[in-house]
Amino acid sequence: MELIQFFAEEIDFELANQSQISEWLVNIATTHDAEIETINYIFCSDEYLLSINQQYLDHDYYTDIITFDNSVEGSPILSDIFISIDRVQDNADQQDSSFDNELHRVLAHGLLHLLGFKDKTEDDQILMRQKEDACLSLLKN
Repeated sequence: MELIQFFAEEIDFELANQSQISEWLVNIATTHDAEIETINYIFCSDEYLLSINQQYLDHDYYTDIITFDNSVEGSPILSDIFISIDRVQDNADQQDSSFDNELHRVLAHGLLHLLGFKDKTEDDQILMRQKEDACLSLLKN
């Protein structure tokens, strides 16, 4: 079984360069002394992710990503990460960034949460953005 898998729910989307992206994500984990058992990235619509946000987190708003850490402490990473392709496109437009760059940022963002990085406070958000940028610099285009 692949360490990192990509799926689409209720949308027609397929990630380009899946093997390269998988290798990049494994490399990020490795540089943080973490091991991956399985990470499932599930690409979906705004409405699909909103329903997950409402059902599991009791949040009633749109978001670009929800990361579920299913790992047992001290064990390799086991996670499901849901990403709204609609939000990624909107964020890319707002940030004047390419869709691919924003998607890669969000892919890394989910993994960084699993590696222990937070984004609740302003200081945490600054560090998270720095870590995302560092991750993006490792991705060979």
